[in-house]
Amino acid sequence: MRLITASEKGDVEAVKSLLEKGAYIHAQDNDGKCALVAAAYNNRLEIVDLLINAGADVNMKDNTLQSAYLISTSEGYTQLLKKTIKAGADVHCTDSYNGTGLIRAADRGHVEIIRTLLETDIRVNHINRIGWTALLEAIILGDGGARHTEVVRLLTDFGADVNLPDKDGVTPLAHAESRNFTDIVKILENAGAKRKAGD
Repeated sequence: MRLITASEKGDVEAVKSLLEKGAYIHAQDNDGKCALVAAAYNNRLEIVDLLINAGADVNMKDNTLQSAYLISTSEGYTQLLKKTIKAGADVHCTDSYNGTGLIRAADRGHVEIIRTLLETDIRVNHINRIGWTALLEAIILGDGGARHTEVVRLLTDFGADVNLPDKDGVTPLAHAESRNFTDIVKILENAGAKRKAGD
């Protein structure tokens, strides 16, 4: 547990010392949190490097199904994301909503995270438990501003299905128009989006 606490606090010397003494790197606290996940929540990059180099599993999740990789996608920690991908993160893993890192980053407008993820083989049209893709999340949960507009552009340029509706049959274009997101509407229309599913 001391390794988890030191990782959470960002105590580099303590982490080094504990690792040298053979602390179990995959120990988990009552929340299922291991040292790497604890470090990831606080974006402790130096600690992350130490733990990964010592063999930490970047795909370990806590009780809320958060891994270091998934935390990086929702919080916008681009360097952490790159470190976890390099260390073998499963980009197809999902959170408690059956959402991918791409979906999590899209709804928060994390442009650099989206760019990085689109360099992997992540599934751009994955549908989460709510019935939304990354594209739908960027529109429905976004604010229509510059960041979310860029996310929509990146996703459509990558080949996101602009006519894949939500579970109620409402298309991305219909959602964008109802919110008066004019720039997003233009991007979707240029990509061949329809107002109604099946048009």
